[in-house]
Amino acid sequence: MKELLITIAKGLVEEPDMVRVDVDEPREDGVIVYHLHVAGNDMGRVIGKQGRIAKAIRTVMRATANRSNTKVVVEID
Repeated sequence: MKELLITIAKGLVEEPDMVRVDVDEPREDGVIVYHLHVAGNDMGRVIGKQGRIAKAIRTVMRATANRSNTKVVVEID
């Protein structure tokens, strides 16, 4: 899952070396939180107009997680 998020983010940004993903331990309700970090000038590229790209990233991650019966949340920091 982490590799998928990194691959998606690196394809969107101008500075792929600055892409970093931190993963929290599963919460009590079983949700795993992924924190996506990108360079400041690439933030708009990852979020997109009206958050459409961010929403698409979250949708892909949730769909992948559903295949393995897990729950994930993606936060863009």
